[in-house]
Amino acid sequence: MRAVELICRWLVAALTASTVLLADALHAQERYITVASTTSTEQSGLFGHLLPVFEKASGIKVRVVALGTGQALDLARRGDADVVFVHDKTAEERFVAEGYGVKRLEVMYNDFILVGPKGDPAKASGRDILEGLRRIEAAKSPFVSRGDRSGTHAAELRYWKAAGIDLDAKKGAWYRETGSGMGPALNMAASMNAYVLADRGTWLSFKNRGDLGILVEGDSRLFNQYGVILVNPAKHAHVKQADGQTFIDWLLSVEGQKAIADYKIGGEQLFFPNAAK
Repeated sequence: MRAVELICRWLVAALTASTVLLADALHAQERYITVASTTSTEQSGLFGHLLPVFEKASGIKVRVVALGTGQALDLARRGDADVVFVHDKTAEERFVAEGYGVKRLEVMYNDFILVGPKGDPAKASGRDILEGLRRIEAAKSPFVSRGDRSGTHAAELRYWKAAGIDLDAKKGAWYRETGSGMGPALNMAASMNAYVLADRGTWLSFKNRGDLGILVEGDSRLFNQYGVILVNPAKHAHVKQADGQTFIDWLLSVEGQKAIADYKIGGEQLFFPNAAK
């Protein structure tokens, strides 16, 4: 009886070890890429919609690291991503010019919006983002900035500059930098009843709006383009070039562009595909 018990224990141990080894082998063989992207594509729910479609079509898993655009590009510079999918054209072109990216390709767009308290104490509403910011600064109304080197933060800084406002000289207690993603910045604005620049995709998926509403939209300067770049394998030999390119090709394909267009919340489209034909 003792011998039978020992044999059974040995068989269980051997089976467990075999199962672990098999799982490790399968995990090692799993095809995946790492995509450094923005909080707006993640928090809007776009990746939750797109990736299952891509993974089913290709057999390639996608691991998304969602950061501000500047941080996402820095991650890729260190070789910790295979693909970058972000929205700051100037920074993206610099990334490619420095040799870290192979080629920048346009994928889709939406727009930025100025969100603020519906009562609009600064009288910032309208279709002119620069005039809206001037009025917020003049009134010293609370304004939440992401302050995280994201594409949205970069756009916000461009608008302040174009409005003729020197933030270094003018910002005070009314200007709050969060150093966070779009969702947390919107949460802070809702709790403070403050103004904030947001991308429309994250705003549409944001539930904790409080007394906030869209105050400025429709200004052509609020156009928000997204680009995708394969990280250069000449800089980092471990970059998964073939699978990364497969993901990029799919995003730009008829199927990928349709999947982007099909993503809606409450019947409203969040992103508009515009890959070059």
